[in-house]
Amino acid sequence: MAVKLRLRREGTVKRPHYRIVAADSRSPRDGRFIETIGNYHPLDQPSTINVDNERALHWLRNGALPTSAVEKLLRISGAWEEFKPGDAPARVRTDRTKGLSKKARARAEAAAEAAAAPPAPVEAPAAEEPAPVEEPVAEAPVEDEAPAAEAPADEAPAAEAPVEDEA
Repeated sequence: MAVKLRLRREGTVKRPHYRIVAADSRSPRDGRFIETIGNYHPLDQPSTINVDNERALHWLRNGALPTSAVEKLLRISGAWEEFKPGDAPARVRTDRTKGLSKKARARAEAAAEAAAAPPAPVEAPAAEEPAPVEEPVAEAPVEDEAPAAEAPADEAPAAEAPVEDEA
C-alpha cells in the first residue's frame, strides 16, 4: 500500500482549515485516512501549523511520500530537516511498459537498447591544411600533330566566329 502525507480539507465554505494525514494514495482527498499527524489553519494571522514531528518522521522513514504542500509545512515545522532521504527504504520501480500497446512497447525497448549501447566515438574535425599552390607550368612548343578525335557533342554549337591563323 502506497502511503502519502497530504492535506485533508475541513471547515466551512470559504473558511478552510486542514488536517495533515497519512492516507492510502488511492483514497479520496477527504476520505479514509490512517492517522492524523497535524493541523494547518491558513486563515489565522499568522497561519497556525501544528505537526507531530515524531509521527511525521515515522511515516517518512517508512516510505510515505509527502505532497508538495505538506513538504513545505514539514520544512516550516522542522521535521523535514531531521529526515534524511537516505533513511527511507529504497523503492522498487515497476515495469513501465505494462499496459502499453505493442508499438509503444517496441519503441520503449528500442530506446532502452539505444541508451544501453555505447555512444559512437566522436572524431574531432581534422585541421584543414591549405591546398598546395601549384606553380604555372611553362607550355611546351606544339608540334604539328593531328588533332585528337573529339566525342560528338549532344548539341550543335552556335555559330562560331572564324578562327584566324597566325603565321
